[in-house]
Amino acid sequence: MNIGNKLERTGSAGWLSHVVALTVIMIWGGTFVNTRLLINRGISPEEIFVLRSALAYVCLWFISPKKLRCNTWKDEAIMVLLGIFGSSLYFLTENYAIKLTVVNDVSFIVCTAPLVTVILALLFLKSVKASVPLILGSVLALAGVALVIFNGHFVLHLDPLGDLLALAAATSWAIYSLVMKNFSAHYPPVFITRKVFFYGLVTIAPVFHVHPWQFDFADLLIPEVGLNLLYLSVVASFVCFAAWGWVISKLGALRASNYIYFNPVTTVIMSALFLNEHLTTIGLIGSAMILAGVFVANKAKGI
Repeated sequence: MNIGNKLERTGSAGWLSHVVALTVIMIWGGTFVNTRLLINRGISPEEIFVLRSALAYVCLWFISPKKLRCNTWKDEAIMVLLGIFGSSLYFLTENYAIKLTVVNDVSFIVCTAPLVTVILALLFLKSVKASVPLILGSVLALAGVALVIFNGHFVLHLDPLGDLLALAAATSWAIYSLVMKNFSAHYPPVFITRKVFFYGLVTIAPVFHVHPWQFDFADLLIPEVGLNLLYLSVVASFVCFAAWGWVISKLGALRASNYIYFNPVTTVIMSALFLNEHLTTIGLIGSAMILAGVFVANKAKGI
């Protein structure tokens, strides 16, 4: 790392990337509730994905480079993988998990993504080594997540299929993050995001041969449907995915992934407001543990 890059990492770009990462994760934490509200309206998980991704893709054309392909076919193939693991497969498994089980449980399981990312990195990336801060911070943050989700009750409403789908979503996101680790330096974040959504839409198509499209577009005029989809599309997808690509390019995949532990904080707050669930003192303690865990894990070297 040269002096210029080091200054950038520790200067304004350094702290700004942490602020952006936290903001994005807090927004994504609330989308579990937005998705459940849409599912309760009878919209299927795959339809929710298509509706939010299609609008986000259109929005991206206004700010993304207008080039159609990557510089090489190998890079184009990597984009396909990013589209699958970071878009279609991730959202399909997560949305179905939300449909089948309790929102907070899904949030907890999906938040194991940083641990899955670390495990995969240790297995496949020679540059990543286990360290005491990384392990201690990850365990502390995960324990905090457990307290937030259990929320003082210590009872999970387990659904085996829903839980497995949530774990599949966490694994999918971990793979996406690791692929992005080195790839994000070669193309602008908004270009990558646009390609990810495009290939996500392409690779979700076979699902509709099994579950044909049922959504009536007239339902977009229903405020609860239209506003939730607009939020998921423009804010959570269009803005946040482009921002997350930039965050990974600044912080690296593992350091950025640690912020996913903040997901349940927003999920619990949104659940209290819209799904009649409540945050207790135990939940507040868990939130503090998450903050401490992320801080410790980010002190680890080599990530």
